[in-house]
Amino acid sequence: MRLTRKDFQRLAELRAKEAGVLSKGRAQQGAYYLAGYAVECALKACIAKKTRRHEFPPDRPYVNRIYTHNLNLLLKEAGLEGQLEREMRTNPALAANWNTVRVWDPSVCRYQASGLNGRDLYGAIAGTDGVLPWIKKLW
Repeated sequence: MRLTRKDFQRLAELRAKEAGVLSKGRAQQGAYYLAGYAVECALKACIAKKTRRHEFPPDRPYVNRIYTHNLNLLLKEAGLEGQLEREMRTNPALAANWNTVRVWDPSVCRYQASGLNGRDLYGAIAGTDGVLPWIKKLW
């Protein structure tokens, strides 16, 4: 199944909504996990925006770079690294939120039973200066 830019946009919004619900309860690990996936999907929507319909991926190393959960690498592949750096200089809240979000790693949180704060990660993606609203302006 091939995912489109619209699919990634819908998934980002859905995962953020699910993370928001879970962050209000005791399911902090679930909220953490889904909040990170919301950002991953949003960044993949930005990457999809850069491709043309029916375009074959340019090379295997490129495909390997975009089929990742690493948010820092996805930010770079989306071409948003410089723009985020500029915006963070004038928006310290966005900088703090990105610093919270950028360390998300599903391989760590997938099997961790405690110690993850989904409420904080959800706040970093969805707040006024959250990472997700910033990405949505660009997707």
